[in-house]
Amino acid sequence: MGTAPRPGPAILAAALPMFMASLNNLVVTNSLPLIGRDMAASETNLQWVVNGYVLAFAGLMLTGAALGDRFGRRRVFLWGIGVFALGSIACALSPVVFLLIPARVLQGVGAAAMLPLSLTLVTASVPAERRGAAIGLWGGVNGLGVALGPLVGGLVANLFSWQGIFYINVAVALVAVPLLLRFVPESRGRDSELDLLGMVLVTAAVVFLVLAIVRTSREGWTSGHVLVLFACVVVLLVLFLVWERRAPHPLLPLRFYRNRAFVLSNIVSLTMFFGMFGAIFLMTQYLQGPLDLSALAAGVWTLPWTASPMLLAPVAGMVAGRLGTGRLMAAGLAVQAGALAWLALVADVYVPYSRIVAALALAGIGMGLVLAPNALAVFGSVADDEHGKASGANNTLREIGGALGVAVSTSVFSARFNGVRVRTPLQGFQLFVHGMTTALWVSVAVLAAGAVAALCIPHVRDGRRAGRSEAASRADELVRSS
Repeated sequence: MGTAPRPGPAILAAALPMFMASLNNLVVTNSLPLIGRDMAASETNLQWVVNGYVLAFAGLMLTGAALGDRFGRRRVFLWGIGVFALGSIACALSPVVFLLIPARVLQGVGAAAMLPLSLTLVTASVPAERRGAAIGLWGGVNGLGVALGPLVGGLVANLFSWQGIFYINVAVALVAVPLLLRFVPESRGRDSELDLLGMVLVTAAVVFLVLAIVRTSREGWTSGHVLVLFACVVVLLVLFLVWERRAPHPLLPLRFYRNRAFVLSNIVSLTMFFGMFGAIFLMTQYLQGPLDLSALAAGVWTLPWTASPMLLAPVAGMVAGRLGTGRLMAAGLAVQAGALAWLALVADVYVPYSRIVAALALAGIGMGLVLAPNALAVFGSVADDEHGKASGANNTLREIGGALGVAVSTSVFSARFNGVRVRTPLQGFQLFVHGMTTALWVSVAVLAAGAVAALCIPHVRDGRRAGRSEAASRADELVRSS
């Protein structure tokens, strides 16, 4: 407990479970046909195998961060790993889909404690001068986990069985727990009391919001069920905001949102995950549909996209203080928008890999330029003992952005098929490409809007406090001068 943390093993210990949580966002997507066949499950039930995880994951991240501040971040992180591992075992042993779905929800509960606290533990385990590189490495691993989910799931399911996907999580947990106990120190947040009402209100609001978003792909944006869910979200958010203004120990201090860097950095997170989740969702189907690649081959083709953030994010974290977090994020979002525009322009039914590989690499480079500077700007906007709350808010918006990106992209894509009678496979593939390219242009526009928001983030030369409010900077100057 009293020994100084060793940065390398500490980062690995905190990043491994986070990678596992990110991987499980999409790890079952390529295995759903196998699961459906073995369990005789309907398409609706299979959708809940994915959505059950996402709902619990997104809805409980702020609560997970608050529990870490109250009871100890490492302790709650370990609880999250244990719950996630138990959920994974339950998934692998589930004989029917009606047991698999609650097991996936249990995984999401564990992941909600892991992801926001993972980044907080990383920042507390490294010296301030190495924080940018550490956060960059964390961001690269996080992005890699999301992007490799379909590849890993398809590969393991094809080589072994779909149950093997979940046993991998147990193996990772067995490696991560001893590392955490040995190399990661305990830390706590500022508040010693829990905002129980705030937890209930925000969890319900986020769950209803994500549920409304995922249902739009099947029911449309104007269906009665979807509109009722959105109305519930508005009511719950209003109640949450009213309560947070009065709460003695607020779950999410509203003064965070008076800080321009914090607000704009969260907008950047929302827009990036909107654009990239929607694009990855459609590109995965494009490679395995019109281009007729296997799940493994599609994963290999997208490696320039998925591997680039892992290589570039640590570098972006190291130079963010000198170049400015907002400038790097704006550049990264612009590069991503350009990459998706490139894909939209060249995509067709027979496109060779040589025409898209550079665009895929550019998309990964753009992600790498955003991940670490975004976390640095968010953390630099708040006090050190408020990192857990800031991380919970930021990661919740990421999940909402990803779900929204997939839902909007699916709606735009499906509109191309409305009223069209497909007569040949070639015509179906052509319609697929047209729908995908239209959706890609929507992602381009959202990413471009995010780049504009990033340019408005205040530039602070000291990367360790990038994104701090002007008032806090003036206070530091007064302290130094005295």
